[in-house]
Formats: sequence, structure tokens, C-alpha cells
Amino acid sequence: MLIRPRRNRKSNSIRDLVAENNVSVNDLVYPLFLVDGKGIKQEVKSLPGNYRFSLDTVLIEIKECVSLGLTTFILFPAVDEKLKDKNATYGSDPANFYIKYITEIKRHFPTVTLISDVAMDPYSSDGHDGYVREGRILNDKTLPILAKMAVSQAKAGIDIIGPSDMMDGRIGYLREALDKEGYSDTSIMAYTAKYASAFYGPFRDALDSAPKEGDKKTYQMDPRNKKEAIREALLDIEEGADFIMVKPAVHYLDVIQELQSLSDVPVAAYHVSGECAMILAASEKGWLDLESTVSETLISLKRAGTNVIITYFAKYFAKLQK
Repeated sequence: MLIRPRRNRKSNSIRDLVAENNVSVNDLVYPLFLVDGKGIKQEVKSLPGNYRFSLDTVLIEIKECVSLGLTTFILFPAVDEKLKDKNATYGSDPANFYIKYITEIKRHFPTVTLISDVAMDPYSSDGHDGYVREGRILNDKTLPILAKMAVSQAKAGIDIIGPSDMMDGRIGYLREALDKEGYSDTSIMAYTAKYASAFYGPFRDALDSAPKEGDKKTYQMDPRNKKEAIREALLDIEEGADFIMVKPAVHYLDVIQELQSLSDVPVAAYHVSGECAMILAASEKGWLDLESTVSETLISLKRAGTNVIITYFAKYFAKLQK
């Protein structure tokens, strides 16, 4: 035989030499759950190895991550129920611990990149990403609330705004609001194709943010649809998104590949809590090897066309590279 493909697989060094895709720490974003208080590092039971942090403990966590070469973080607040109301007013309140934490993290680590969460659900007494009236999510009434939240986060020092709400027109609305207030350098990472997925359970456990009534299917995307994701992506890019995101990740590789083929901005994928929890549970049972499974999963996201990978395994992977 003149052609033997196995020759390019005969040693580890040759396999590395011809590898078409590689994942590095620079590709990864680490999600962190934040809670008001002091001395708190509380493990999320449904997502082992991930925690709710108060400011003092999250600064220790970030310092350790930076020493591993991991420098980009996406931050989510776990808010006390007594601070929630119908208008999510705490979301843009200068006294909001989340806003204060952003400022303090940037003060201690000015070179790290911080991505925020912009949606009503962490602060809403209804538990929805948008404003609720008589059981309906009111798209246009939600937008000014999100804009106030985004401007507050930008003022605190956030680098990239992360609108996760899936309201129509919110990227353009937030871009205009940020520019008007002088934050034209603040980026927007649009949750472009955020699906109404069954894989968000541990995340909602971490933040206590499940809807009080109904579900999120009138604003999050139908898992049966892919062309709709293209429409959402084109709109978000036209409205000024600097990144577009697919969420979940592993179960939507076809969508990632499709958006990468048409996008002129970076494509992010959120390797969500349920997808990570399955790997953790199987590895704890001894059914899967954690290291090789995590590495293969992340490379599959890279191979599909992901530029930015948000994953709860970011710190674990960074340790593997040392």
C-alpha cells in the first residue's frame, strides 16, 4: 500500500505534530457563582467542585486560577429572595453586592477579563429573564431594565456584558445605552442561541433562580430548531454583538458549526452545568475517566468551531496543563 494513514498516528509526537485542533487555557472561561457575605465557599451539591463564593474567597480562587494561566471569568450572582422584586431593581442598585464585587475583583486583578450576566431572573421575584405581567413576558418593557443593569456593570468595571435574557432587540438596545453613557469600549457577548434546555438544573440550584411559574420557552429557543439560530445570529451581529454564543454546547455542536461558518465575530459555547454534571457523575461511578473525557469534550467543541469555551472544567483543565 502506498497510502497508509496510520503512519501519521504512530507516535505521540507525530500525532501532536499533525493535530488539526488544540485547546489551550486561553480558549477557556471559568464560571463563578457569587454570594453576599464573608468567609463563604459553599459547594453546589449538584455540581461537585463548584462553589458559591463571597468576595474574600473568590479573590483567593481567582488568584489561584491566574497562577494556572486562567484569566477570564463569567460571574453570576446568587441573590437573597428578600432583595428580589417584580422590576429586578436590585440588579442596577449601586449597593448590589455583585456590582461591588466586580469593582473589587478588577481592583485586585486589573488584567483579568470579567464577563457579566445581564437578565432579570437573578433579581426578579418571578424568576424569569424578562418582566412578567399576567403570565406573559413583556419583551419591550424588559429592555430598559436590562439597559440600566448593563450600564451599572460597565461602570463597575466589567469588560464584557453578557445578555442572557433572549429578549428581541436587546443587543442593539444595550449597545446604544452603553455608548450613550460613554462605555463604547465595553464588549457584548450575546447569548444568541440559548435553548430551552433540560441541562440547566445544577446552575439553577446554584443561584436559586428557577421560574416561580411557567417555563422559559417563549423566549429561549426550541431545541428542534437550527435555522432559527442563524436568524438570531444575524440579528445580534447586525445590532452590534462582539461575540455570539450557543448554549448548551455539547448537545448543539451542529449549531456551533453553522454559526461559525456564517459569523465574522467569535463564536462562544457554554458547556453548561448539566453537561458537566453528567461527566462528573459518571467519573465518580468509575464509568468514565475524568481527565480523558474532559479533554475529549473540550476538543469536540473546538473542532466544531468554538472560539471561546465557557466550562466548569476550566480550572481543572488548566491544572492538567501544568
